[in-house]
Amino acid sequence: MENDITVVGAGPAGLGFALLLANSGLRVALIDRQSRDQLAQPAFDGRDIALTHQSQRILQSLGVWARIEPDDRPCIRTARVQDGTSPYSLKFDTAGTNTDSLGTIVSNHVIRQALFEQVQSRETIELRTDTRVSDVRTNDDHATILLGDGQSLQSRLVVAADSRFSETRRMMGIAASMHDFGRVCIVCRVQHEQPHDSVAFECFHYGRTLAVLPLSGNTSSVVITAPMDQRAGIMELQEEAFNRDLQRRFGSRLGRMQLISQRFAYPLVGVHARKFYATRFALIGDAAVGMHPVTAHGYNLGLGGAEILATEIMVAKIRAVDIAGTALLRRYQAKHMRKTIPIYRGTNEIVRLFTDDRMPVKLARKLVLHAANNFPPIKRVIRQLLTQPGGRTELLARRL
Repeated sequence: MENDITVVGAGPAGLGFALLLANSGLRVALIDRQSRDQLAQPAFDGRDIALTHQSQRILQSLGVWARIEPDDRPCIRTARVQDGTSPYSLKFDTAGTNTDSLGTIVSNHVIRQALFEQVQSRETIELRTDTRVSDVRTNDDHATILLGDGQSLQSRLVVAADSRFSETRRMMGIAASMHDFGRVCIVCRVQHEQPHDSVAFECFHYGRTLAVLPLSGNTSSVVITAPMDQRAGIMELQEEAFNRDLQRRFGSRLGRMQLISQRFAYPLVGVHARKFYATRFALIGDAAVGMHPVTAHGYNLGLGGAEILATEIMVAKIRAVDIAGTALLRRYQAKHMRKTIPIYRGTNEIVRLFTDDRMPVKLARKLVLHAANNFPPIKRVIRQLLTQPGGRTELLARRL
């Protein structure tokens, strides 16, 4: 066979998974529709990712973290959640912990570039660009990928990391539950007069949600979620009018706000695959679980799931058993399902609670914020869920 594992999709999840196996001695092929230049120099797309401590440790162990400039990975030291126009907020900080930050903010295109650069340095990873997958076929002995140009690739395992709308997942007949929130996420960057002091805000205004995430200097990443029928009005608003509206909705906390990037719009659709594997086939990243961004778990879950699968594969290699056996893939699914189902469902319930503007629901969420703020055990659980401190990760790749 040409390779041991073929990964469809050279996005953050696919690149990260390949790197997790780079020291294993296994041959990994990465396939992507984009050109090599597009992967090497990904364009800024407005998306800034809140990375948990667990994700940071994984990226550090892979040598990726060192490729990201300090100014491109600012810390979040405090987070505040507000409801409506009330000044009252649910506050999270690092008090009582052994860390000085809740996490870090890194732009999606910066993560992708750092991962790509690290992949380029590994001889056991083959990258095939400008390549489309037309079909996937598997049996008890091997997996075959048919390419758009008529060629085929054989391997022991195929891993799909080709977005929450994964075509490869559909080719393998794996169904997914999809939740269309009927809302749009509009992201951009702004500059402001006052320092943000590394505080992240999540403001659940009525009819619209506004998140302001601290970047380096007096700049922030802005995430607006609104009903889809408001998309054009927000995207087409003149720049000065947009600045004034944003400043007003944020209560002028940071003084005058000035748009410094393009605005990008993304429809909000949550996805959770019904299962994460088939014969000699597995799903990772958004192909397995695509999250609403409100709890900032999308890429963190994707990277964590990639680590689970990579660890199972490396253990199998050490034990000289099939790296794509059904028992192995079933263990991966069980472990990843235990993590993803509660977070996926919980996130969707949070969205439902904080986007329903009926009076009884408004009262309920005010009670939730006050209860969480005044009951330390609840705050501690929520903080651990958001930051994923975990134990220190000792990757098997280091031992091989």
